[in-house]
Amino acid sequence: MPFYLALQTAVSDSLPADTLAAVASEPETLSFLDLLWKGGWTMIPIAILSVLALFLFAERMLALNRAKGNPEKLTRTVADYVEAGDLSGAIGFCRAQDTPTARIVQRGLERVGRPIGEIKDAVEEAGRRETYELEKRMDLLASTAAIAPMLGFLGTVVGMIGAFQQLQRFEGLVNPALLAGGIWEALVTTAAGLAVGVAALFAYNFLVSRINRTINDLETASTDFLDILQTPAGERRRAPLPA
Repeated sequence: MPFYLALQTAVSDSLPADTLAAVASEPETLSFLDLLWKGGWTMIPIAILSVLALFLFAERMLALNRAKGNPEKLTRTVADYVEAGDLSGAIGFCRAQDTPTARIVQRGLERVGRPIGEIKDAVEEAGRRETYELEKRMDLLASTAAIAPMLGFLGTVVGMIGAFQQLQRFEGLVNPALLAGGIWEALVTTAAGLAVGVAALFAYNFLVSRINRTINDLETASTDFLDILQTPAGERRRAPLPA
């Protein structure tokens, strides 16, 4: 017979029937805050990590939404300005967009007239800077996803140590209900740490996929812009703008 079933049978045999009925009819109900309180001191850093993960996810989502744009339309419009010889108009248009793609193209436009290699270096340097801005603080979110479960396990181990210390102090003469209470309270931190870690990991992977798509758009726009500068005037084929 499994240990928990044997323990349940022993406890049931030692209690009167009316007491068992009363216990079964009145289950203990705990609020969410009660569970957090019973988890011990490790619940404090886990709670802090949960707030940090939520803040980082919201902040990165806002940054990615601000970075959204229409790279194809931007490069097509810049090509029209360059075709018309209106370099200042192209720079002004990019400055008004205020997106990573526009800032990269603007950096290249400001170098027009210099060797194409220098323009390419400027575009690549601007692309690295914009990529860094998109990936900023993602390491903190990844650390949150890794640290929260470990803190949960730490809290459980500390709680189990305390429970078995009580068992040793009283030479095993401990009420099984009290021992079980100490064990489940210790397991609260594991559940909380895993919940925060899973949520943070999902948020991290979701943001990484969004960032990679944005970076791919930046690279495509940069390549198209350099092609525009290297194509002789009058030979640029005007592709229709995407709907």
